[in-house]
Amino acid sequence: MPMRWVLFVLAVAGCGGKQQPPTVDRGALRAVGPSELRTVADFDVVGDRGARSRALFGEMARVLTHPRCINCHPNGDSPHQRMAMELHDPPVVRGPADNGVPGMECTTCHQDRNQELTRVPGAPKWHLAPLEMAWVGRSIGQICNQIKDPNRNGGKTLEQIVEHNGHDELVAWGWNPGADREPAPGTQSQFGALSAAWVETGAECPEESR
Repeated sequence: MPMRWVLFVLAVAGCGGKQQPPTVDRGALRAVGPSELRTVADFDVVGDRGARSRALFGEMARVLTHPRCINCHPNGDSPHQRMAMELHDPPVVRGPADNGVPGMECTTCHQDRNQELTRVPGAPKWHLAPLEMAWVGRSIGQICNQIKDPNRNGGKTLEQIVEHNGHDELVAWGWNPGADREPAPGTQSQFGALSAAWVETGAECPEESR
């Protein structure tokens, strides 16, 4: 009998809307809640190496397309905020170095940690992702190919991407957003392990819908 394997849904919401990560065949993979991530071992049921790689990225995409992450990867000059991906209030712009403009730099308000009383989020080196790393309005396959391209991922190798995903302090904020903000699914350690397994299986990307 043919193997039941992961079905990727590449449709995303319109530009500026929350993107939907790929869904999976529930008969093939262990069911998890919206706040959980599957482990690397869960994907052993996918025998084909390329299909397993694409399935692993689909699980990574549940983090990549969560508002905690994608809000700072806008396709314009202003970051987004909150679960509804509203434009940043007060209005700010990215500036020439992706960290605001003089007098209104990101670190004017955002410190190196969350501020409990003011509810202002913070983490080391708070800034916007460069415009070439924009994810808002992109499909899962497009985001995957961006992440693999050194010209659009900050000049990183795949090994450096794994390190970034698993250990970067600003990335870590996604799981420790403070106040009553919803964190990204799973943990950073799980996300890093999924990233490593994706690379080890060939760093395959979901095919674009036709």
